[in-house]
Amino acid sequence: MPALADPAFAGVKVGDTPLLDVSDAFPELGRKVRVVGKAEWHNPGGSIKDRAGFFIFRDAVESGRLTKDKILLDSSSGNTGIAYAWLGARLGYKVSLAVPGSISKHRRAILEAYGVELLFTDPLEGSDGAIREVRLMMKAEPDRYVYADQYSNPMTWRAHYETTGPEIFAQTEGRVTHFVAGLGTSGTFVGVGRRLRELKSDVRLVSMEPDGPLHGLEGLKHMESSIVPAIYDENVADARISVSTEEAQDAARALARRAGILLGPSGGANLAAALRLGRDLAEQGRQAVVATVFSDAGERYLGERFWTP
Repeated sequence: MPALADPAFAGVKVGDTPLLDVSDAFPELGRKVRVVGKAEWHNPGGSIKDRAGFFIFRDAVESGRLTKDKILLDSSSGNTGIAYAWLGARLGYKVSLAVPGSISKHRRAILEAYGVELLFTDPLEGSDGAIREVRLMMKAEPDRYVYADQYSNPMTWRAHYETTGPEIFAQTEGRVTHFVAGLGTSGTFVGVGRRLRELKSDVRLVSMEPDGPLHGLEGLKHMESSIVPAIYDENVADARISVSTEEAQDAARALARRAGILLGPSGGANLAAALRLGRDLAEQGRQAVVATVFSDAGERYLGERFWTP
């Protein structure tokens, strides 16, 4: 990092989350296929977005772009915003966020507790509407804000290249054969995928998307109908899987009832994709370790109806 490095960041720790083997909850995987997921709720802000949020925030400060008299600005559907929020509160920087009006009451309460300035955008426009609003705000007052721009900022994927990828490789003792993750900013998939491919050239990388533009998987993008993030690299994926909202919810509910682990919907979508891949591999008689990420815990979503079908 540049010589301007702020020693305050030395005391902030993200990553090194546990890797959970959930295979025994799904007997159809057999004995040869293991499905494992990173328990990202062990990060300080409770989600995988703490990794990118930390890298983005640190880079903005250490490059000299973000100072105490400017405001860190970005769009968020929730978890990245929470990462910025607790970092800003801890380090003494102001944060302003554009968020879809459909953001959950729980996440809104967390953001407000940290003192973030919130601007609510049309819920029907989802994360793309929030992105457009932030761009207008930045254009109107460029001297007031520093645009974090998680969808274009290379720190979003670098965070996972530097931390999540090496952790998965080490925690599986190099036995990981497949990595599956959903596309939102695409930072997790791109960063982990690039690093794992360097560490193990024959690893298979599978991206996951919602199965249509109208879905209930907060934080994930149906790329064909969305603003495609600048950091997205379609060449990273060896294969792609589409997951419905209902399939993701079913997977999250099954894991809660069979293993006592609560996942949020995006983590449920990652699990659903990993299980579908795992079942295919089991039917082929293959031996495999399918790794994914459990983005956050289900406690933030207990107000949603899918827990009690």
